[in-house]
Amino acid sequence: MASGAESARREGAGVAGERVFVEPRWPVAVAVGAFIAISIALRVAVPSRESVGPHWAVPAVEMGLLVCLIAADPARIEGRRGWLRQAAIVLVLGLAAVMLVSTALLIRDLIIGGKVTNEAGSLLASGFLIWVGNVIVFSLIYWLFDSGGPLARYHRSRPYPDFAFSQQLNPELAPPDWRATYVDYLILGLTTSTAFSPTDVMPMAAWAKLTMALQSIVSLSLVGLVIARAVNVFS
Repeated sequence: MASGAESARREGAGVAGERVFVEPRWPVAVAVGAFIAISIALRVAVPSRESVGPHWAVPAVEMGLLVCLIAADPARIEGRRGWLRQAAIVLVLGLAAVMLVSTALLIRDLIIGGKVTNEAGSLLASGFLIWVGNVIVFSLIYWLFDSGGPLARYHRSRPYPDFAFSQQLNPELAPPDWRATYVDYLILGLTTSTAFSPTDVMPMAAWAKLTMALQSIVSLSLVGLVIARAVNVFS
């Protein structure tokens, strides 16, 4: 009869044909679901807000992403479902493109003027939605691509990480088997959008540095212009 240590080792290594535990997917599903709810609520509350393409396009992409995350199994994933990861990557990158275009449209309206930017409520609602959307989208990018993705991180397939978390830089502060989960990447996306720079997570790979730089520029431009315009509208 296998000992507890042997059982843990087999679970971590994965035996051929067995399902391998990775990490709960519900935090990702909750984040995407919350963003969908915010999008729909603000669409109803601010119908004049400009959107990219048909009104149903972005919610459809978001729902497709949510279905992929749920179909991947909330707590486990099988090797034969690798196509779900590819589908999730395509949807996340598509959503990222939509969010960047939405940001550019709002910034354009802030500069040249527009119906949404002339109303304080519409302006703040649009700015908040786009800002939250960027936080979630970039956190999903970090989560999907860091060190090859969730499954690769679990198996420690790569010798060096793309992001260095505090628990990795100071192993004595974390359990020996610590691995970053989506919540860690969500906080990374949030701090990058608020501090406009790395905080407790250091980007190591070139793509990670460039992506964080892009997120910081987008957030800084959006927050600065929205606040400046809102002050004028309120006054």
